[in-house]
Amino acid sequence: MSLEGKKAPDFNLEGSDGARHSLKEYAGKTVVLYFYPKDSTPGCTKEACGFRDDYTKLVDRGIVLLGVSKDSIASHGKFIAAQRLPFVLLSDPDTTMMQAYQAFGEKVMYGKKSTGTIRSTVVVGPDGVVQKHWAKVAKAEQHPAEVLAFLETP
Repeated sequence: MSLEGKKAPDFNLEGSDGARHSLKEYAGKTVVLYFYPKDSTPGCTKEACGFRDDYTKLVDRGIVLLGVSKDSIASHGKFIAAQRLPFVLLSDPDTTMMQAYQAFGEKVMYGKKSTGTIRSTVVVGPDGVVQKHWAKVAKAEQHPAEVLAFLETP
């Protein structure tokens, strides 16, 4: 079920920058929340590096980019250092935020059902309403360009 057109759920999570982050603090800004399964894995690294490479274009538009996974702050720190990521990664160890954004649940991988993080992305508008929801991202390496194309569309 798409979240588009709905009020984005608030959150309050620890970030890789040592601060707590909530949606309220970004009121009036467009926020891209991308959910990914695990730091330093091949697909997640390609996706993060794609966002890294487009980061200046996002910042120039006043857009906030936040990555979210269950990984610890320590894991995020290593991932950020290894890939030179210029944006904050949020840690959601109990998956409360991911569940609120439909980014955690049943998924099928290699023909087997499992429960875990669903690679997905949400664009929250300045009014706190979800403008775009990619419920399942199939090609991690191509996704950052898709997000940027959406944000550049007038």
